[in-house]
Amino acid sequence: MSDEKSGKQLLHLVFGGELRDLGGHEFKDLSKLDLVGMYPNYATAYAAWKAKAQQTVDNAHMRYFIVHLHRLLDPASTPKGQAS
Repeated sequence: MSDEKSGKQLLHLVFGGELRDLGGHEFKDLSKLDLVGMYPNYATAYAAWKAKAQQTVDNAHMRYFIVHLHRLLDPASTPKGQAS
């Protein structure tokens, strides 16, 4: 799959875990991180993120994140003004 607008593959990583405190981004135990997966575009990454976030809604310290790997690998891969 690829990004629908550009035809390019824009890799995204979805992962999460239990945070030490609600206001930060530091995980309680790195060995227990949940690596959900790598996705070829934002839409599929968002769907995976949402499903995991909904599964853990009862634990306020559990957080899932989407990392735009394509931006780290190739900062020019995201045209100006594009959010994904």
